[in-house]
Amino acid sequence: MSNTPHELAEEFPAQVEAIHRLKATNSHFARLVDDYHNINRAIHRAETNVEPTDDLHMAQMRKQRLALKDEIARMLAAPAQG
Repeated sequence: MSNTPHELAEEFPAQVEAIHRLKATNSHFARLVDDYHNINRAIHRAETNVEPTDDLHMAQMRKQRLALKDEIARMLAAPAQG
């Protein structure tokens, strides 16, 4: 089990500027980033036993984080990002 947070800047290091730009100009993208940040923090807190959870809930949170990451990646890859 990894206790390393999966911050978006680490997941998409070549697209940090695009993330900031889209977050500032696209409210849907900004909400996705905020949702990703919140679920990522919850997972990290569970992994480090700050707020323990059961395996089923952990799996659900990880699936949610992955779905958010996929949507963020799709939006970053879309032509005409800004």
